Amino acid sequence: MDKTIEIPPRSGTAFTLSRGERLTVIDPRGEQVADLVAYNRNDTDEVISSGRTLDYASRIYLTTGDPLYSNRSNVMLRIIEDTVGRHDFLLTPCSADTFRIIYGDVNPHRGCFGNLAAALEPYGIAPDRIPVAFNCFMNVPVDSQTGAITVEPPLSRAGDRIVFVAEIELIIGLTACSALQSNNGSFKPIHYRIDPAA
Repeated sequence: MDKTIEIPPRSGTAFTLSRGERLTVIDPRGEQVADLVAYNRNDTDEVISSGRTLDYASRIYLTTGDPLYSNRSNVMLRIIEDTVGRHDFLLTPCSADTFRIIYGDVNPHRGCFGNLAAALEPYGIAPDRIPVAFNCFMNVPVDSQTGAITVEPPLSRAGDRIVFVAEIELIIGLTACSALQSNNGSFKPIHYRIDPAA
């Protein structure tokens, strides 16, 4: 029985992940970003931290074997498989303000931020507590001389995946990203699967 769940384009979801369970995030059509956030299920003030993780990794591109740390320097997730090798942990989830400021939209979509806020609300997590997400498949090169960043098409192709194992009891927020630039101009679904501890 296929346990794969689809997140429709420009939407998001939230769910729990138990310690040892594996979360597989799949790009079924290619070139589609998925924003991922994580909270300690037993204390939601503990949240995934870009700053801590990149500080300890000493690099910005994370892949197989790398841990994702919390704001309290505890490992929340560990990447155990990655068929792409390029993800972003610098940029914040896109939002209505993103589309207003960057794209000039008059009636902007609520973006990944709004989708995460709605999905996490039943867990008692307020919008102001949404951190920088781990942006699966997002391709953000950094100029080594100037520090300038650009958002380029994802390197993921249809069926590519990244697999995480939960190191603690978690609440996960996950989206199919809503920003045109991040997804090479089109909006596509994201698939995910939860498997028991190996």
